[in-house]
Amino acid sequence: MKKEVEELEDELRSEYDFSKMAGGVRGKYVERYRAGTNLVLLDPDIAKAFPTDTSVNEALRLLLQVAQRQQPKNPVGAD
Repeated sequence: MKKEVEELEDELRSEYDFSKMAGGVRGKYVERYRAGTNLVLLDPDIAKAFPTDTSVNEALRLLLQVAQRQQPKNPVGAD
């Protein structure tokens, strides 16, 4: 097994010299990650119509309101 370890070569390219990287902050985005994310990729035509997250949220809330009004008060079989 020791022979296998000795035969391994460094496959990283020279441009990946991590010793030259400075200023990195460990855990910089950890709080955002813990808060959770829900990213959605919009098709270009939809993104053009709804250019901000606020406009998307408003449209979806309106759609939810319309959908809730369309649901019957007493669905069949919900006794």
